[in-house]
Amino acid sequence: MSVLIIAEHDNQSLKSATLHAVTAARQCGSDIALLVCGQQCEPVARAAAAVAGVDRVLVADAAHFADGLAENLAAQAVALAGAFSHVMATATAAGKNVLPRVAALLDVAQISEITRVVDADTFERPIYAGNVIATVRSSDPIKLISVRATAFEAAACTGGHALIEPVTVVADAGLSRVVSRQTNPTDRPELASARIVVSGGRGLGSGEHYAALLGPLADKLNAALGASRAAVDAGYVPNDYQIGQTGKVVAPELYLAVGISGAIQHLAGMKDSKVIVAINKDEEAPIFSVADYGIVGDLFELVPALVKELG
Repeated sequence: MSVLIIAEHDNQSLKSATLHAVTAARQCGSDIALLVCGQQCEPVARAAAAVAGVDRVLVADAAHFADGLAENLAAQAVALAGAFSHVMATATAAGKNVLPRVAALLDVAQISEITRVVDADTFERPIYAGNVIATVRSSDPIKLISVRATAFEAAACTGGHALIEPVTVVADAGLSRVVSRQTNPTDRPELASARIVVSGGRGLGSGEHYAALLGPLADKLNAALGASRAAVDAGYVPNDYQIGQTGKVVAPELYLAVGISGAIQHLAGMKDSKVIVAINKDEEAPIFSVADYGIVGDLFELVPALVKELG
């Protein structure tokens, strides 16, 4: 069995989510290839070649891959897919943008957000916001799979000696272009891969309170900042902070939920965290049903006290 993984990167560095996909791929086949599509992406190719468990790095270097447009990435993956039994990507925003297009072009079913590989044809994936685990077996000649990164350990980013091979580049699809890009630069860890996440909900009352209370706490813990959908919808923080069924799925070593009631939508995105600490004034809040430690009280008093104790 051979597996093609669509690598996620920014033309300079390989995104950590791809390392989790490599682990899943090793459980499906013995020949693992990473597809790196970009412009002047040699640093990414070298980093990919060093990943433990990767056998080949296929590089498509062209100007129309510079912005990672899904139409072009999908076309390149389809051009190579015939030589592989599986095509994978991580279940990130980028992966969810590309992989359905590949599935449509190949006319095969996509198996989304797998959490376990049973065998090369059989996988487990969550449904109903993670309340049910479905076992799915595919008879398609090519398995199209997105991988939930939090369910698999990351492959080591060193120790590999994969061959780097240029591939024939597909033409620009010409269906889309990047007009502008808005980002929220931060010195904090990336939310999806952070060891500690401090997350706030509607109970904080405003974006000003969110920043004033959770910012210092995250700084003390070197943590990433997240939020519930209610906090995002209320405008406290940008969309990329959202954790939950329609946001990011995280599984840090420590998850602090501050002022979050614990709706099913939110729990689907964080309940696999190793240790969950919840602060909420409502002792009946659903978040306490999944929390390892719960503090019932006023977050406006408890969070500053916690920051003070952390020195």
